[in-house]
Amino acid sequence: MAATASFAPSICSKPSSSLRKSAKTLGGLSLAFSSNQSLMSLKSTKISTGNVRGGGSALAASMVSVPAVKPLTSLDFETSVFRKEKVSLAGHDEYIVRGGRDLFKLLPDAFKGIKQIGVIGWGSQGPAQAQNLRDSLAEAKSDIVVKIGLRKGSRSFAEARAAGFTEENGTLGDIWETVSGSDLVLLLISDAAQADNYEKVFSHMKPNSILGLSHGFLLGHLQSMGLDFPKNISVIAVCPKGMGPSVRRLYVQGKEINGAGINSSFAVHQDIDGRATDVALGWSVALGSPFTFATTLEQEYKSDIFGERGILLGAVHGIVESLFRRYTENGMSEDLAYKNTVECITGIISKTISTQGMLAVYNALSEEGKNEFETAYSASYYPCMDILYECYEDVATGSEIRSVVLAGRRFYEKDGLPAFPMGKIDQTRMWKVGEQVRKSRPAGDLGPLYPFTAGVYVALMMAQIEILRKKGHSYSEIINESVIESVDSLNPFMHARGVSFMVDNCSTTARLGSRKWAPRFDYILTQQALVAVDNGTPINRDLISNFLSDPVHGAIEVCAQLRPTVDISVTADADFVRPELRQSST
Repeated sequence: MAATASFAPSICSKPSSSLRKSAKTLGGLSLAFSSNQSLMSLKSTKISTGNVRGGGSALAASMVSVPAVKPLTSLDFETSVFRKEKVSLAGHDEYIVRGGRDLFKLLPDAFKGIKQIGVIGWGSQGPAQAQNLRDSLAEAKSDIVVKIGLRKGSRSFAEARAAGFTEENGTLGDIWETVSGSDLVLLLISDAAQADNYEKVFSHMKPNSILGLSHGFLLGHLQSMGLDFPKNISVIAVCPKGMGPSVRRLYVQGKEINGAGINSSFAVHQDIDGRATDVALGWSVALGSPFTFATTLEQEYKSDIFGERGILLGAVHGIVESLFRRYTENGMSEDLAYKNTVECITGIISKTISTQGMLAVYNALSEEGKNEFETAYSASYYPCMDILYECYEDVATGSEIRSVVLAGRRFYEKDGLPAFPMGKIDQTRMWKVGEQVRKSRPAGDLGPLYPFTAGVYVALMMAQIEILRKKGHSYSEIINESVIESVDSLNPFMHARGVSFMVDNCSTTARLGSRKWAPRFDYILTQQALVAVDNGTPINRDLISNFLSDPVHGAIEVCAQLRPTVDISVTADADFVRPELRQSST
């Protein structure tokens, strides 16, 4: 997830000549299934058929010329500090580094030559990463300073002080002084702010210092203008596969065991002195990542920006809105409709996929339930893929990146037009019903396993997996961006307090994307998938067979074995979330 902070962007001037032009383009599970009376409109006859699918074509507005994406041949790396392991995912060899608190003693070696780590920004990722780094380095008995850099007058100074960073002990200060004095600069301000302020950041960095990103957005922005990073700094990325509050929460919970946290990808985009890989891996280990896998900065931003608009945030919001409306229009009570949509996905489905995979959801159903699942899956798969395909290409061509930059500028009055900050997304009847459902929900209740909802959700997940697979992403990246981050990091927040509590704890880029794309998924499911069900369109047997035999299931099983033994604990009154979301609520 991309980082964000309260940082007012300025209108970007023409790039300086110091930035060189780039030639690059872009085991069995026993679950009780209580079948409520099926909705008449969900009936469908199981008939074998050919490749029946919904109509519609993906549209992609190309802003820059990009080559065809080719499958990655190798993401191998060398480290002199940590132990690299090879894992086989769906027949593809990949390389990871396992985390754990027993590795904190290696951090001084990984961060050799670094005296100060500057964490720039205090939004979603900033607080979590700064505190995790500080605590891990203290446990390693390192004298490396972790310092927060904020713009003058920022309201985040109070939050940073409350977390133990102060001007008096040299761990809190002005953004530009912090950038200039740091050997490793973690740029965790919003993506839009990065796009508008990157020149000033680069100009303040020390030669031979290291720029650390938790999102590849800035690379995509630079590439869209034919630019690259300055050649006198190293550029790395460590990208936690979850929102900042999850990164901090699981790190704190993990103090009782060795290795709880949020998985991360890492990338070395530019290494001027041979230290970049070990620094990146040290950073990831210090954040508490259970395992760290390799990617490229370009592949990261494409999968991440795409993923949060897909199943991670936007698409799951869209499908529950569509299904809640569907169920209530067909006579289901509002309370039950909420349980059979949101609670079903964020509870039992997420728990099952997290520990045993998607097939366990299907196998837990009765024969009647499986038929309903297959009906929903068959009708939803291609409509979901249609929007996902369009979204991926909008990201890959730079269109979505440009959209985020422009949206960030609309947060402020400009050109005589008023400011348009992000609006609320949890004020409709559905989410008010959810408040009442949660008030009466027994502790630990995971909700019902409703087959039709399960079929739509799993179809969405599989469609996203297929898009990323065809676009050449590694299985580690595919599974983390489409499965693990969704069920382990994000859905628990919606389970605790609704859609806004999930979406708005994330980055500005993620929040904007979710608001933009959720209605597209709602619309296409309503207009295509549910109409196909009502029209009695036969189940696409090829799709069901492909789902049941897809090699991704084996890859997910391998990743599940690397999963921490601790589930994230998120309560409605959680105090580790963004300040504006800290309130006692239902």
